[in-house]
Amino acid sequence: MPISGTVTVSLAIVATVVGFYVLAVGKALLVPFAVAVMIWYVINALSRAYGHWLLRGQKATNWVTLCLALVTIFVVAGILVNMIQSNIAQVSAAVPAYRENLERIFHQFTVWTGLEQLPHIGQLTETIKLGPAVSQLVSALTGFLGNTGLILIYVIFLLVEQKTFSRKLDFLFADPQHRVATERLLSHMQSDIQTYISIKTLMSLVTGFLSYGILLAVGVDFAEFWAFTIFLLNYIPTIGSIIATVFPALLALVQFDNATPFLVVAVGLTAVQFLVGNVVEPKLMGSSLNLSPLVVLLSLVLWGSVWGIAGMFLSVPITVIAMIVLAQFDGTRPIAVLLSKDGKLKYASP
Repeated sequence: MPISGTVTVSLAIVATVVGFYVLAVGKALLVPFAVAVMIWYVINALSRAYGHWLLRGQKATNWVTLCLALVTIFVVAGILVNMIQSNIAQVSAAVPAYRENLERIFHQFTVWTGLEQLPHIGQLTETIKLGPAVSQLVSALTGFLGNTGLILIYVIFLLVEQKTFSRKLDFLFADPQHRVATERLLSHMQSDIQTYISIKTLMSLVTGFLSYGILLAVGVDFAEFWAFTIFLLNYIPTIGSIIATVFPALLALVQFDNATPFLVVAVGLTAVQFLVGNVVEPKLMGSSLNLSPLVVLLSLVLWGSVWGIAGMFLSVPITVIAMIVLAQFDGTRPIAVLLSKDGKLKYASP
């Protein structure tokens, strides 16, 4: 390999390592900003949708549809907060019944396996120190509330600054061709991410409603909460679908006196996840993202290890952006080819 090539590869490796180091160290600031960018994008997408659907044929300024989008976000957030608060109270009331059923199941298991000498559930719970767990929970909730305020600040500034983006591009690129190329690149990113978010949201809604129907028919407690959880977890590739199936099924196991509801919930939710995630969604998504399934899984693990749960939610949009950017330059285009599903790059510059 020529010396120049060796230097290039070495610089690329060093830049990658430094980049991920900065992402990990700056997690406290960068994660809220990344989430704020996604929320800002959703708000603008809702604004455009309102302008197209509700105000068709009428002249409406951008701030009208933007206000409608903001009201929608706040109303949905309020509904979710109320639902979570009510479910917390219901969970506290239902814990004794769950514990009795769990003790019964555990006793049946020990008798069936011949392990009666194992400590019962009460002894196990007495050995668990709840103090540190409660402290960690309170700390996590406090951190979440703090991040929510920071995210809100970021979103506000992004909404205020967005009117000046086009003007900044004029000053940033004196050459019209460079400006057009940059606008095309940003348009490609917006198109692919919009397609992903729209289809994923639609599929998550379908999955949530179908799962809610199954949970409601079986009589599982907190069906609305679990349906919303399934809706959210559906944004996390692969792992989200597994978690969304396991936890409601486990609740059904400890809630009822027999295993039939558990089997119905487990089989029903698995069937919904399989049909929607492996049959319907790929047909709607088509080749719009053109990401390799292996790359999707690896990006999930990578961004999850760097940014935690938020990284899992953002892994696919971040990877799509990276692939589009890498496809624009001769030196990095091979990497974009490796990230793609079939090697064909839609947005590669000539």
